Amino acid sequence: MLSFADLATRPEFAVGSVDCRDDHRGWSAERPREDVRLVLVRRGGFRRRVRGVCTDLDRTVGYLGMPGEEEHFAHPVGGDQCTSIALTPAFWRTLAGDAPLLERSTLYVDGSLDLAHRRLLAATRAADADYAATEGLIGLVAAVVRQVVATAVPDSDQTGDRALAAQARAAIGADHPAAAGLIPLAALLGVSPYRLSRAFTRELGVSLTRYRNRVRVARALDRLEAGEPSLAALAADLGFADQAHLCRTVREHLGHPPTAVRRLLATKK
Repeated sequence: MLSFADLATRPEFAVGSVDCRDDHRGWSAERPREDVRLVLVRRGGFRRRVRGVCTDLDRTVGYLGMPGEEEHFAHPVGGDQCTSIALTPAFWRTLAGDAPLLERSTLYVDGSLDLAHRRLLAATRAADADYAATEGLIGLVAAVVRQVVATAVPDSDQTGDRALAAQARAAIGADHPAAAGLIPLAALLGVSPYRLSRAFTRELGVSLTRYRNRVRVARALDRLEAGEPSLAALAADLGFADQAHLCRTVREHLGHPPTAVRRLLATKK
């Protein structure tokens, strides 16, 4: 039996959790897909066959699947749990280059890749797919690209970091519609999401996700100081997923939940 749980979805990518409880040594065929797939095992293992080559996959070895491949799978040792990441071909090219040359399709999951995987899963639980999950995904895919793509990652030089970071800050500060997500913000600035994320962190020392949340927390402080009565309205106006997301973010940045901040800022009479 196969079950799938969606963790984060955007037009450019989808992150899901796959739970397979099959136990069979025979091969099952899958229809060729049109997306790029990164699959990392969290528990158990299975076997994959592509172009006659078989690979045993577990927590130390994942795989990168490309569009049009004919895949076969077997589960000779029981079930497994995996993270499946689907990327549109266009989005994959912004991260790996216009014509990426793969050295291989299997991935050695070392400690840094394992941590990047776990950070992505944590980011999907933060209810911020447009920034936190996107930035976590970009970091994970960049690690994969460095391992298996022979051609260079695009836009990896540091030229123009300061100007690019300034443009991103201006768009976020002006609440430009494209600043609602990392991917549309990168498109607005004419660079890849990987380039923007790397440049911003190098220049300011914090991630785009954290910076954007810092700006939103400042706006929340303005509203709370002015006596905003509704946290639900505040969360909606500032683009948080819900009131709980607002409260977690404010506590993370200020050390207090919004209700406590409102009391701290209240004018004493």
